[in-house]
Amino acid sequence: MNAGDLVRVTRAGVTNEGVLMPSSTEEYLVVKLDGGYNIGIAREDADVDVLETDVYDIEDAQTDSDGTSEIEFDEDLPTISLISTGGTIASTVDYRTGAVTAQFDAEDVLRAVPDLAGRANYRGRVVANILSENMTTDVWVDLAEAVVEEIEAGADGVVIMHGTDTMQFSASALAFMLDTPVPIVFTGSQRSADRPSSDNVMNAVCAVEAAKGDAAEVMICMHASESDDACALHEGTRVRKNHTSRRDAFRTIGAKPLGEVDYESEEITFRRDYTPRGETDLALHADLDDEVELVKFTPGMDPAALDYLDGKSGLIIEGTGLGHVHTDFIPRIEELVDDGTVVAMTSQCLEGRVCDRVYDTGRDLLDAGVVEAGDTLPGTAKVKLMWALANLSDPAEAMGRDIAGELTERSVPWE
Repeated sequence: MNAGDLVRVTRAGVTNEGVLMPSSTEEYLVVKLDGGYNIGIAREDADVDVLETDVYDIEDAQTDSDGTSEIEFDEDLPTISLISTGGTIASTVDYRTGAVTAQFDAEDVLRAVPDLAGRANYRGRVVANILSENMTTDVWVDLAEAVVEEIEAGADGVVIMHGTDTMQFSASALAFMLDTPVPIVFTGSQRSADRPSSDNVMNAVCAVEAAKGDAAEVMICMHASESDDACALHEGTRVRKNHTSRRDAFRTIGAKPLGEVDYESEEITFRRDYTPRGETDLALHADLDDEVELVKFTPGMDPAALDYLDGKSGLIIEGTGLGHVHTDFIPRIEELVDDGTVVAMTSQCLEGRVCDRVYDTGRDLLDAGVVEAGDTLPGTAKVKLMWALANLSDPAEAMGRDIAGELTERSVPWE
């Protein structure tokens, strides 16, 4: 028996039927029941009958020496590259401990999400197998290089499976590092595949449909609402995770989402302008300066908190309101600027833009050499400054202009 087979398992007088899933341990069988739950059954003393083989047939996968797998359903279908970095969408449950662990490689995802079968031909590769809180700039570089290699190998679109906690940072990084002629779509899952309320199937299906579409942008594709009806397509530099556990945790800030994928009809509706497929030549600008920090100012904060920033290349400040800090911080910030640190101001408000020309504190910050980052989201601003320091001659100037959709021309009501 193999993963993907329909099986009947009897143990200790209890019989269950379902699809055999990949398991994190040889001691347990994992079976997905019709109701959506995954259950773990100890192999010892279990009687297994295979009712149907290859319910989800991906046995034609060919694996190259570099670990890249290719799965072809129809030569007339587009080719989508599935790149795995880990996270809940590519996870399974260790039934010894009950913990959710990242285990699947890209080929396993097709078994875990059988609805992907027949939608495209697939190339699969694993860049990392980590929880997203362990994401690093080195993995960003590896990921960007892998995307370029996949596009050069003929991929018509790329889907990146990523943990949700830091997905917005990785999407921002690739938006700055890559000029792409095809869609690059990040997706993930808020709830693991063993739960009936898991969002992994719909998110993955919609992401593949977006990767087959016309928008050659770096996007995040996740549930548009708590219902299983559509996924929103968020521009990679204008999105943030706004909820710890809801399936519709991601929101475009300061605008409508770029578009939406209807789960049932598979139709993509775009709500804003985008770069069409094939209009941009593929290019990689992968250098990053990781000596950049993001600091959130709060009342009562000790200015000595900035002492560890000596020698840093860049600093993003998440200020209050229009972009303010306590006036006691300004001399220390001026010292950093004088020593060569690029300091940019963002706001901890979810909507609107910084403007340090309204109040005295803001004017003093500008006099100290702080540059305004407009309505760039703080996390995106950090990634942008890391990229600008490594690739542009005047990174401070770049923080005040749009490069990858991160900074809007003006803030206007949109809801």
